[in-house]
Amino acid sequence: MRVAVKWPLGYLRRVRFIGGILQKLQRHPKRIVFPEGTEPRVLQAARQFYSLQLGAPILLGDRTRIKRMAENLNLSLEGVRIINPEDSDELERFAGIYEKLRKTKGIGPKEALEAVKQPNYFGAMMVAMHQADGLVSGTSEVAGSVLRPLFQVFRRAPGVSTASSCMIMEVEDTRFGHDGAILMGDCGVIPEPSVDQLADIAVSSAALARRLLACRPKVALLSFSTHGSARHSSVDRIQAAAAAAREKAKALYLEADFDGDLQVDAAIVPEVAERKYPDSPVAGRANVLVFPDLNSGNIGSKLVQHMARANAYGQIVLGLDQPAADVSRGANAHDILGVAAIVGLQAIAYRELYPEAGISSSLHL
Repeated sequence: MRVAVKWPLGYLRRVRFIGGILQKLQRHPKRIVFPEGTEPRVLQAARQFYSLQLGAPILLGDRTRIKRMAENLNLSLEGVRIINPEDSDELERFAGIYEKLRKTKGIGPKEALEAVKQPNYFGAMMVAMHQADGLVSGTSEVAGSVLRPLFQVFRRAPGVSTASSCMIMEVEDTRFGHDGAILMGDCGVIPEPSVDQLADIAVSSAALARRLLACRPKVALLSFSTHGSARHSSVDRIQAAAAAAREKAKALYLEADFDGDLQVDAAIVPEVAERKYPDSPVAGRANVLVFPDLNSGNIGSKLVQHMARANAYGQIVLGLDQPAADVSRGANAHDILGVAAIVGLQAIAYRELYPEAGISSSLHL
């Protein structure tokens, strides 16, 4: 019988947010597939995932190469499952299912077989067929190579039509966000989101915040203007997106606050909010920040990560019916472990995590 891990108090203080995620996942272990099985950082994260009793890691790739890499790193592969897509018993079945999914796009049997031999496609099929609970990839691949299989294999989540992404930042100053944890969307998928797409990003990010933080999401749609302090078509777009997000959240029975246009200082600093927009339900208390476009999202999240030395976990892919993440090529093993834990937590029913919360079972989180 495996014994529950007792976390050192000093460690939990340094990583308040992710420490809580790890503790919750330990009570509900999940299977996470890592398509980049020969990548050293992935091997280290997979080993930690099993050692910390978070679930069963699944590495995809050539068995001989993976075992050789583990030996070079002096890592045990106990508890780690290894699958080579090219000689898997599931290869032909996955290819047949993928062919049906993509038949309208002109994909035939040969193209389908070649596609699912690729680890990212094979991993996505494993999750779709409930042979894994979530997928984490991206340490050695550009975003398109990770996202494309997910968008082709997974369906859209109920209530949203936009697939996007979210970064979770954990900063030392607990005055920001929720005890130092702030979600940022979209920092990795949609270059120039429309009003409806911005609303979807806001709602999907709010749903993730509700699941991870167990608090009321307060979502700021960011701009260079606060409450109409500047007149511009881009400000109009943010205001329209905030209004649309409120309606979408209401239809999904998601209790959250949305406001925009808000400048970032008005969104996260109470003293500034009191001067600029004292009547806002979000200003000064935002725990979710929605950027107006991919340029600002990517730049803003990386500035916080590196200049504030924040722990950064993402990109968590949103708007799909299965949990997945596209991690940065600059991620270290700790980052990958944290992202894998978040993806695992997404696979747990909210009522199992927080039985006292009484959230409507109709809400898709």
